[in-house]
Amino acid sequence: MNDVTKADARRHRRSANAVKASLRDLNTQLALLNRQFGAQVELKDADWNCLDLVDRHGPLTASALARLAGLHPATMTGVLDRLQRGGWITRERDPAATDRRAVTIRATRERNAELYRVLAGMNNRMDELCDRYTDAELELIADFLRRTAVAGHDSATELGGA
Repeated sequence: MNDVTKADARRHRRSANAVKASLRDLNTQLALLNRQFGAQVELKDADWNCLDLVDRHGPLTASALARLAGLHPATMTGVLDRLQRGGWITRERDPAATDRRAVTIRATRERNAELYRVLAGMNNRMDELCDRYTDAELELIADFLRRTAVAGHDSATELGGA
């Protein structure tokens, strides 16, 4: 390997390490935001994650939600109980299902206004940040974040042994 190629490789490695360090910083800040947000709307982290998944992908069965959230079914029962008590979700029995225990989880859309109000500061900051980028740059960033999410999912699956 010649000196130019070695220098390029070092530069690339430094840049990649800077991206990974930034992702760790982002993870920390989003965890702090989620804790503060959760305190405002009285949702635990796992509860908020599940509510967000139901809101984005629902309606879902409890087992499908548990798989998406990476939670044990027994843990999911407690999460769903808290979300239902808080008025965040409804559980509906499917009369056509062969298993009478089968339920579908739906987000209570009427509560979304409360979520939007609490997250308005972050949403406004993200809008301002996105305004600084071209459509092409935003597509690149979105692609990178989607691929990062897949890498995180695959790594969590690997660590979980599933």
